[in-house]
Amino acid sequence: MSKRFNFPIVVIDEDFRSENVSGSGIRNLAEAITENGVEVVGYTSYVDLTSFAQQASRASSFIVSIDDEEIGQGSDEEVDQAIEEIRGFITAVRRSNPDIPIFLYGETKTSQHIPNDILRELHGFIHMFEDTPDFVARHIIREANKYLSHVAPPFFKALMNYAEDGSYSWHTPGHSGGVAFLKSPVGQMFHQFFGENMLRADVCNAVEELGQLLDHNGPVAESEHNAARIFSADHLFFVTNGTSTSNKIVWNSTVATGDIVVVDRNCHKSILHSIILTGAVPVFLMPSRNHYGIIGPITKQKFSAEYIAKKIAAHPFASKVKGRKPRILTLTQSTYDGVIYNVEEIKTLLGDTVDTLHFDEAWLPHASFHKFYQNMHAIGGDGRTRAENATVFSTQSTHKLLAGLSQASQILVQESQNSHFDMHRFNEAFLMHTSTSPQYSIIASCDVAAAMMEQPAGHALVEESLVEALSFRKAMRKVDNEFGDDDWWFTVWGPDDFSDEEVPVQSDWMINPEDEWHGFDIEEAGFNMLDPIKATIVTPGLNIKGRFDEMGIPASVVTKYLNEHGIVVEKTGLYSFFIMFNIGITKGRWNSLVTELQQFKDDYDRNLPLWRVMPEFVAKHPAYERIGLHDLCQQIHSMYQQNDIARITKDMYLSNIEPAMIPADAWDKMAHGQVERVSIDDLEGRITAILITPYPPGIPLMVPGERFTPEVIGYLKYIEQFNAQFPGFESDVHGLISKKINGKKEYFIDVVVE
Repeated sequence: MSKRFNFPIVVIDEDFRSENVSGSGIRNLAEAITENGVEVVGYTSYVDLTSFAQQASRASSFIVSIDDEEIGQGSDEEVDQAIEEIRGFITAVRRSNPDIPIFLYGETKTSQHIPNDILRELHGFIHMFEDTPDFVARHIIREANKYLSHVAPPFFKALMNYAEDGSYSWHTPGHSGGVAFLKSPVGQMFHQFFGENMLRADVCNAVEELGQLLDHNGPVAESEHNAARIFSADHLFFVTNGTSTSNKIVWNSTVATGDIVVVDRNCHKSILHSIILTGAVPVFLMPSRNHYGIIGPITKQKFSAEYIAKKIAAHPFASKVKGRKPRILTLTQSTYDGVIYNVEEIKTLLGDTVDTLHFDEAWLPHASFHKFYQNMHAIGGDGRTRAENATVFSTQSTHKLLAGLSQASQILVQESQNSHFDMHRFNEAFLMHTSTSPQYSIIASCDVAAAMMEQPAGHALVEESLVEALSFRKAMRKVDNEFGDDDWWFTVWGPDDFSDEEVPVQSDWMINPEDEWHGFDIEEAGFNMLDPIKATIVTPGLNIKGRFDEMGIPASVVTKYLNEHGIVVEKTGLYSFFIMFNIGITKGRWNSLVTELQQFKDDYDRNLPLWRVMPEFVAKHPAYERIGLHDLCQQIHSMYQQNDIARITKDMYLSNIEPAMIPADAWDKMAHGQVERVSIDDLEGRITAILITPYPPGIPLMVPGERFTPEVIGYLKYIEQFNAQFPGFESDVHGLISKKINGKKEYFIDVVVE
């Protein structure tokens, strides 16, 4: 067994520390295993075997006693109960790990006492005192080693072997396996913080035995093929610069200058960058939006061939393109807040309307591993049919909801029924956007993140996320019920009623027109669903219909409070903030969040001064020192209310913005300096040269080449007023440039010179 890892052999026996024959026998075996160089962890508790099953990810094998003391003496009922415990233990282990060795051992009991369904899951049955402890130990260690040798996927295994070989490095990077860091005090700190393994594994693409990411050969190719199998894709490619780069690779491999592209207006900015890079003519499909600022779905009828044809015919530039067939349709499959589409219905609606379907599934890499998401993800599982003529791409951020390092991403490909994917042509676009010095640790994390989802482990990990998310929602409702109608509490956005089952039922989470909880203007039932692992927590002050309450708690105050108490959330809106239940979330984390929210409520109700409850924030912004938490919330709430900001933000995203030139042409103006920086007071009728992106939600409001509307200008003027009045709570708008003029902060935007 490799010395570099610690995977002990776990023994479960009530007599492990007892001074009797049975205890002596198991201790002799444990001693023999230890003398052969492997750690043993012994437990004497036999009360809840399923709790030990949770250690399957940290152990190399299990040895479980089945002797009289453990399985009961005398009555058949006691024996049956003990057998059921062992069965429950094995079921719990196999739920996520079908390969780890499990041994039973005993003095008086033999395999004839154990049912077949248990025996078939075992790697051995040890009958005490028939062989020497050393012989039995070596047999167990051999099986444990065999198991561990198959745990690591191809690339990760090759990288570990290379780093362990101790080869002298004469290639880049210049730190030479970490040696350069040892020559400097700060370098020593860096080396000690990250550790030698990470630095030895940071190599260049000259190391042949690791294979090439750029050419997809060697262990890299083996791991990509392995991941494609796990994700049920025809092809899969690892990407080391995030899904922003994955999106650009897909687009550059399929879209050429002047092509019509159909794009979800709720797209990541990397899609808009792709439009600029390719010189495409974008036709946008507008999603719905509620007053909380949550972006909803594009309605079903907008995916019909007839609707898309009308959009193209009405577009000032797309209507002039010969042929008019869209080259690609890109859809955000799982919005930031968890709204997802029925992919099969989209494929049916589109038919031959587009050549390529691209689903940006940055926030949905987990979906193909659980039946809850049936038909609600782009590729894999469910026995679904392929599109007749369209190649389907899915771009996924393995670092967002799986176990990849930051920037770990992947591109999944599904061929159509009638065409073959040309990997070599695709790879030219891959080369265009991929560094010739990729970070091998990120590649290894792509490899490992995929291997961790090998079934049945993938199903178990996703189900655990679903269960934890549902438990959190139930806990929040319980707290609300205990406070009663005369007091306030936070709510979690989602359906009013859902099943009491431990695992969510898909039908409960559908977004249907007759339901009021979502606040979207939609027409079709069963087309969209909310992913329950995306939890939007709503603060008091605004209802789903956009009406302000007398009392309000802006979410930005809550999240700054939480940040000072060690809880950092994903996204903050006006009266909502967003958390995710990825596969790393635990009961301890979400229970801590519930506790801190209750602490916020107590501090708010007592109107404690900010210097006490948010000292770090007050140190940066001393003007708030004497303000109470309740009073600050009310001041910001009043400004939101006076400006009707919920309506403004909804209307500006849904307004018809006029395209005055294609995005690539506007970017050309920027590159040639044919732009001018104008005050937001002078924007009427002007054409933006850059993306205008408010955070949150981080979705571009305007695209280069579009003309400013009164709704957008009104919003920007509100931002100027709000930021001046509430420093520290400023709204961040990418593209909005601030300057201090005569002591006052003023705002400007770069526009095209006409």
